Formats: sequence, C-alpha cells, structure tokens
Amino acid sequence: MNILVVGGGGREHTLVWKLVNDSRRPKVFCAPGNAGTAEIATNVNIGAEDIPGLVQWAREYRPDLVVVGPEAPLCEGLVDLLEKEGIKAFGPSKAAAQIEGSKVFAKDVMVAAGVPTARASLFTDADQALDFVRSIGAPLVIKAEGLAAGKGVTVCTTVAEAERAVRESLVDGVFGAAGRRILVEEFLEGEEASIMALTDGKRVVILASAQDHKRAYDNDEGPNTGGMGTYSPAPVVTPDRYPAIERDVFGPTLAELERRGIRYQGVLYAGLMMTSKGAKVLEFNCRFGDPETQVILPRLAGDLVPALEACIDGTLRPELVTWREEACVCVVMAAGGYPGTYRKGDEIRGLKQAAVVKDAVVFHAGTALRDGRVVTSGGRVLGVTALGAGLREAVDRAYEAVSCIAFNDAMYRTDIAAKAFRRR
Repeated sequence: MNILVVGGGGREHTLVWKLVNDSRRPKVFCAPGNAGTAEIATNVNIGAEDIPGLVQWAREYRPDLVVVGPEAPLCEGLVDLLEKEGIKAFGPSKAAAQIEGSKVFAKDVMVAAGVPTARASLFTDADQALDFVRSIGAPLVIKAEGLAAGKGVTVCTTVAEAERAVRESLVDGVFGAAGRRILVEEFLEGEEASIMALTDGKRVVILASAQDHKRAYDNDEGPNTGGMGTYSPAPVVTPDRYPAIERDVFGPTLAELERRGIRYQGVLYAGLMMTSKGAKVLEFNCRFGDPETQVILPRLAGDLVPALEACIDGTLRPELVTWREEACVCVVMAAGGYPGTYRKGDEIRGLKQAAVVKDAVVFHAGTALRDGRVVTSGGRVLGVTALGAGLREAVDRAYEAVSCIAFNDAMYRTDIAAKAFRRR
C-alpha cells in the first residue's frame, strides 16, 4: 500500500509516524515533508499548496490513499481534484472545508443548526466596527474571516485592544484577504478544549479530548500562536459531556451541511469553550489539529488507516477507534521571536538524546536537512511529545526530552498541562 501525506509540519510528521506503523506496513510519501519525515518516509519536493503539482504526482504514482494535512489545500479543493482522478483522499471537499475557510460561513451554519456558539456581528467597514466595539465594550473577540495560520483570532480584554485588532484587519491588512471581513464576537467565559471527530458524513466517532495552549508565553500571556503545546486527555471534558457534544455540536452541524447539499467526510475539529451552560463552539477546523494531533495519535491503539478509509467509503464504525489508557503531552519548541520575526538555519542539537527518553518522540515541524545536519526552518520547530501512565508522568518525560535539545534562542512554555493540575 502506498500513502501520500500532504504537508510539512508537526501534524504531518505525526500522521506519517502513525501510518508507517500500520499493520499493513505501507510505503509512505510526504509532500513536502521535513527533516523528521525524511527519516521514516520518502519526502516529495512539492509544496502543500501546489495543487497542480500534487495532482500531477498522484496521477503519475497512483497512491492508494492521500491524507491531506493542512487547511489551505483542502479549502482549495485538492480532495475534489484527486477524487476526479479516481484516487482516494481523506479530507473534506472544497465546499465542506468552508467550515474553516470562512468564519462567516461557519457562524451561519451554526446559527441555522442551533449549535451553541457566541453571538457575533459581521463588519467590512472599520469605522462601523469601531463604533460597535465602543458601544458594547470589552471583553470581546475579533476574528478575521479567512485562513490566517491560527493567528487571526484576538481575544480583547480592553476596548483599546479591540480597536487595534479591528484596524489591523480592516485598515492595515495584516491578514490580507483573510481579514477583509471580521466578526466581532461575544466573549465566552470558561475553559477551552479541542474535540475532533471522524465522520463519513452520517456517522460520527469522537476522538480523545485535548487542550491546546495558544498564547506564546506561560500563564496564557503574550500573542496568539499556532499552538505552543497540548495534552490529552483534558479533564475539563468529563465523560458525561461527550453525548451532549455529539448531540448538540457535531450532529446538527453535519445535518445542516447536508441540508445545503454538502456531505462532510474527514475530520471535523471543534474548538469548544466549556461554559457553566455547557459546551459552546468557538470555531470549527476542517482538518486534524496542530499540535493536538501530536498527543491524540500516540494514544490511538491499533491502526489508523481503516478509520480513514471508512470515512471515505461511508462505513465508519466506533470499533475502528480505540484508545490507550496513557496520557500524552506535547511541548512545542519554537524559534526565538515567534510568532513574530525569527531566524532560520540554526542547527538543532540533542535530538538523539531526546529520543532515548522513555516513551518520548520528537515530532518535527519547522525543520530541514542541510549538509547532513537538522536545522530550523520555521517558527514552531519541534513538538516534543511523551506518553505517561498519568498526566504528571507524561509532563515530566516531555520536559526531560526538551532539556536534551538545544538550538539558538529556543523558546517554549514551561506550564503545559498546568490547568489540568489546578483543576484536580
């Protein structure tokens, strides 16, 4: 069996790592991949957003399955094009991927479906948005409509912060076309959690819970990032919450999409706020989370391929997904300055020593090979991940592995999973 994974970040390294260990022992390719995927798979020098190049490669090599990692190629319709070539592809269609590609579309679907979510107003004019912000006051949330690499959402505790976020999108064009329309949303009180579900368009299998850490610095301070670490399971999502999440979030959303003639097949990611009145949706994503995938797939017992194929074939069953009891923690090591300006090309040392730590694995994100050395090539560089009998053991092992690794100006949070311990 031949499988192509599209993407080159930590999520894709994790997918490759899980797939190469499938009982069928498939040959795995990764486009474009990174220094980590190069160790266990065959990298293909085609960018994740080079849609014609990916389709041409698939047409020539005829992989048995394509797994699309990032949101951009999904929103550009890569799955639709591959299916036209008669190639199985895991991920939603272009129409279905709007659930992430357009926050306005997602909000409209949620309101129509009766999915619990924050109240929001849409703006394209900065003056109107600023007047609205001043009239309702803070706290509130400003969201750029389109794809902004996880950085288009600003939680504003003051009116001044909200005014700045409005101007960044609608006046300064910080997010380009993605920020030409914004949502000004009600601020929801509670604790965030990430819940992903596999779906074949009809049936839903909810995956293990996780909690991401978006802010750059400890104690949830600093700018938003693509994610500085995560852990699974998240104690805030108690077992009694799952039936309600399936009933009130995933079920109505899929039904509303189907009512609009859109069948959603793949993974649907719900960013939830666990409030005193139940779970409310902050956002939907149309793909596996990053870095959530890094803690969820190591906890998945058995093979991943059958579940992915079942989503495509319309034969998804709960028994295709079972879980290990261990907890898992991922600490993201980033380049100094991230999510702002950062250096590239610095050598990464200590990777072999980190790999020796019990039940630890280092997932590469922004890395590359240069003259036989692994160097930094992105903002989020590594996802240092470890399993443990409990969350404390997983945290200790992850940070033990982190202590083995060094590169210039490396930064990481030291409080991953602290909320879980405070909750206990």
